[in-house]
Amino acid sequence: MTRIAYLGPAGTFTEQAVHAFKLPEAELLPVDSPAEALAAVAEGRAERAVMAIENSVDGAVTTTSDALLATPGVQIFAETELEIAFAIMTRPGATLADAHRFATHPVAYQQVKRWMGEHAPQASFQAATSNAAAAALVAEGGADVAAAPERAAELFGLEVHARNVADLEAARTRFVLAGPVDTPPQRTGNDRTSIVFQTVNEPGSLVGILQEFAYRGVDLSRIESRPTREEPNTYNFFADIVGHIDDAPVAEALRGVYLRASRIRFLGSWPRVVGEPTPVRDARIASATDWVEAVRSGRAR
Repeated sequence: MTRIAYLGPAGTFTEQAVHAFKLPEAELLPVDSPAEALAAVAEGRAERAVMAIENSVDGAVTTTSDALLATPGVQIFAETELEIAFAIMTRPGATLADAHRFATHPVAYQQVKRWMGEHAPQASFQAATSNAAAAALVAEGGADVAAAPERAAELFGLEVHARNVADLEAARTRFVLAGPVDTPPQRTGNDRTSIVFQTVNEPGSLVGILQEFAYRGVDLSRIESRPTREEPNTYNFFADIVGHIDDAPVAEALRGVYLRASRIRFLGSWPRVVGEPTPVRDARIASATDWVEAVRSGRAR
């Protein structure tokens, strides 16, 4: 049986993502943060961890980025994506006009704060470790209203006042499945590769790294910096690459980054859950390799 650590308690969107991966005979281990989920994998208390990594409203989930960086020996193997909308819930018999403490996860707050400002402007925001934890706070009397998945209202005996609440329509969150470092899943032709790196402290170092991808026609779907927290003005760069490490141009680009970066870590290659297959220009790499071999053998013209 596969034990899966995820941001709990039961009723979170992350729990929904766990089920979307359709892992057979999974045993769920709810934890309080992405860092704890990855620690459970690193320490052998779980075989896999599921975490939100990016949403269409607020961008990267920085707690997951930081947790990946802080946990060696783990790697991403798969992703899924959920459309996110919230239910607004209180204790039975209460009204939104009665609410003064509004609990939800900080990422969720960015997705519902306009709606709450219109319908319960008197309620002040109270951060919770997860959306389901916010529902639990309301049930226990620690908050008056929560934004959470509708299932959380069922689990904690709350009354739903509004459904499908989202300041932006079709908001989506991408979740990843991580485990101990291993061989990446096979190339599909519609893949994502993720790395994190640091640049050397000299002018043009980041540009040089980006050119390794540009020269080979390799696209980056995301690049984002996070402070290293080691020295002032030093950063880790997270990059999502369109393609698989088994694509020759991607592999060549990563070799170039390895030579230029002061640090680099491979976070995984795995199938993308959305998007069309994107051809990576293997033919150009093959042509260049053939030319070098021709030069070596005296056949070049």
